[in-house]
Amino acid sequence: TAGLHFTEALLEALRLKGVRQAEVLLHVGLGTFLAVESDEVEDHVMHAETFEVPQGTVEAIERARREGGRVIAVGTTVCRALEASAVATGKATAMAGETRIFIKPGHAFKVVDALFTNFHQSRSTLLMLVSAFAGRERVLEAYREAIAREYRFFSYGDATLFL
Repeated sequence: TAGLHFTEALLEALRLKGVRQAEVLLHVGLGTFLAVESDEVEDHVMHAETFEVPQGTVEAIERARREGGRVIAVGTTVCRALEASAVATGKATAMAGETRIFIKPGHAFKVVDALFTNFHQSRSTLLMLVSAFAGRERVLEAYREAIAREYRFFSYGDATLFL
């Protein structure tokens, strides 16, 4: 849903500035949206979700790395798919399969350099992923600002870019 912020006109403007785009596929399951109910985050069990990272996307990532560019995940699901593809090798790998990856604070990101995402509910795995990427305090600061400015939360509305 983070990608819903990008109109065709905005995507074209980004292309004209040299921003390249590549795709991944993640079939979002219930596990992404279930609140973490366990007292210890480590006890939470993620449901499996099917994903695919095509070879063309891996090549685009490798090209960005060679040219000193960044990999910006548009959405937490894109971030999960890219990071899941790197679990075995430490770098983005073309693959299709299932993942139960639970990205939480302490995760060492191997593929994603920046994250564009919506605002998420508290106690969600998505908020934990964002906190793992940007740091808990930084995320809480962004959320306080969003609440003060009456941003819209959840699936579509206002979003943020963490570099």
